[in-house]
Amino acid sequence: MSTVTVRLDRKLDAQLKRLAKRTGRPKSELIREALRRQLAITQFEEMRHSVAPFAEARGWLTDEDVFRDVS
Repeated sequence: MSTVTVRLDRKLDAQLKRLAKRTGRPKSELIREALRRQLAITQFEEMRHSVAPFAEARGWLTDEDVFRDVS
């Protein structure tokens, strides 16, 4: 496992400390979880953007269009 240094402003650090205390989880675990979540969201958005032209060509312009045809 590698180490990364992250600088947090006071407000964000206080929020992180409160969450760690409430949940009984270390700050580093909470940060790793948040980073994993953000990376997954970014990957999803990138994939969605890359397939959008193909979806639009099929007439899928909204999530509801996809759900209607796939369900």
